Amino acid sequence: MRSKTSRSAPGIYGGFFDCDQKQREIEAMEAQMGAPTFWDNNDRAQKHIVKLNGLKKSVLPVVAFKKKVDDLGVMLELIDAADAAEKDLYAQEVTGQVDGMGPELDQLEIASFLTGQFDRNNAIFSIQAGAGGTESNDWADILFRMYNRWAERRGFTVELQDVQPGEIGISKATILIKGENAYGYAKAERGVHRLVRISPFDANKRRHTSFCAVDVIAEVNDEIAIDIPEAEIRVDVYRSSGKGGQGVNTTDSAVRLTHIPSGIVVVCQNERSQIKNRATALNVLKSRLYEKKQDEQRAEMDKFYGEKGEIGWGSQIRSYVLQPYQMVKDLRTGISTSDTQGVLDGDLDRFVNAWLRAGCPRHRNKDIQMEE
Repeated sequence: MRSKTSRSAPGIYGGFFDCDQKQREIEAMEAQMGAPTFWDNNDRAQKHIVKLNGLKKSVLPVVAFKKKVDDLGVMLELIDAADAAEKDLYAQEVTGQVDGMGPELDQLEIASFLTGQFDRNNAIFSIQAGAGGTESNDWADILFRMYNRWAERRGFTVELQDVQPGEIGISKATILIKGENAYGYAKAERGVHRLVRISPFDANKRRHTSFCAVDVIAEVNDEIAIDIPEAEIRVDVYRSSGKGGQGVNTTDSAVRLTHIPSGIVVVCQNERSQIKNRATALNVLKSRLYEKKQDEQRAEMDKFYGEKGEIGWGSQIRSYVLQPYQMVKDLRTGISTSDTQGVLDGDLDRFVNAWLRAGCPRHRNKDIQMEE
């Protein structure tokens, strides 16, 4: 037992979680901060510091876990050398520590899957109601609340970038989820989400099916070079509006950017300043154009667009059944739960983690049956 523990610790630290490479990167970045010219470009320096802090934050839990593994190795050596009475005492202590390390190891394992180029970045998260008017608009509003609560649970912050009111609820909303690995986790939610329930808007209490599409892209900022000629962008300004259609600003501060060649439209109205809204919208537009460019290069245009296709049956990733029984099932991994209220209150990690463990499947698994 002792030899097995002592062999596993270096593997955990330097192999599966690749902390040696991150430690070298941390040391190199800290050395760069000592250069006389480091603060010549303040924006670049601040981004350098944010990245460095993120690296340190990702390494510290692994270092702490390795120490616990090393401590267990010492305990096992004590057990070997102890008398019979002490062996039982030490064995109970080791068992308690090992049991407590299980959930911690699970979290480290999940974090190890976030190796994509932009997984560390913030996430631009959009919710679009499908056909169906009131029903789908209300479903979009429920999802909007669910994802805000999920982000809060994970310690992320949320900034509203745009909301378009529907008959009831919303027809579309875009939020920016900010935090370490926000995109790495949030990308699991990309796809069509289906709701089955007895409609609160139907006087005859009939069962209705509603659909909403969720799109998630990474906020890329200055990490990539995307040059957009001014002539390719149409800029429209108007007054901001909130849920229900009420005006929230008396000046034309909301900005809509249309990229003429691609037809991509980005709206931002979260700031009172038109200049700030335009800068935010331009950043989102660059992120969307970058994703589109990547899709074209890989000849996989369905990755973020075609896969969602029509907001309906064929492209859904998760089913939420509230009546006649209660069940939420992910159609890519088969993970399900009857705790529908918990899910709608933001308890999504079981689905996100299972999706990451499964290798991030992009399509519905046809072998998984849907609940009606």
